[in-house]
Amino acid sequence: MAADANSRRITGRVQGKDITLVGPLSKDEIRNKVWWWQAPTAETPEERQHRRHEYDHDQRDVIATLGGYYTVPGDPRSPEADELVDMVHTELSPDRQ
Repeated sequence: MAADANSRRITGRVQGKDITLVGPLSKDEIRNKVWWWQAPTAETPEERQHRRHEYDHDQRDVIATLGGYYTVPGDPRSPEADELVDMVHTELSPDRQ
């Protein structure tokens, strides 16, 4: 997991899945990609529940930015999640502020 200032790329490991955020992205796009497991999908509720149980909750969900590693909160609507989305948005889209 690494962040590269030249490519405007941020990586992470969330719910056991490697994710890559390549900017520029809107705040909604960032939120959907980071909290992908909570996004509505074509899966049935039972399939989503089964997938959630497959994840090892002892692992931390993290995003790696130029500023370091940040824990991904479980609730995408929390103040901590808002701060993470704002920080990632700024890093991926510095010219769109």
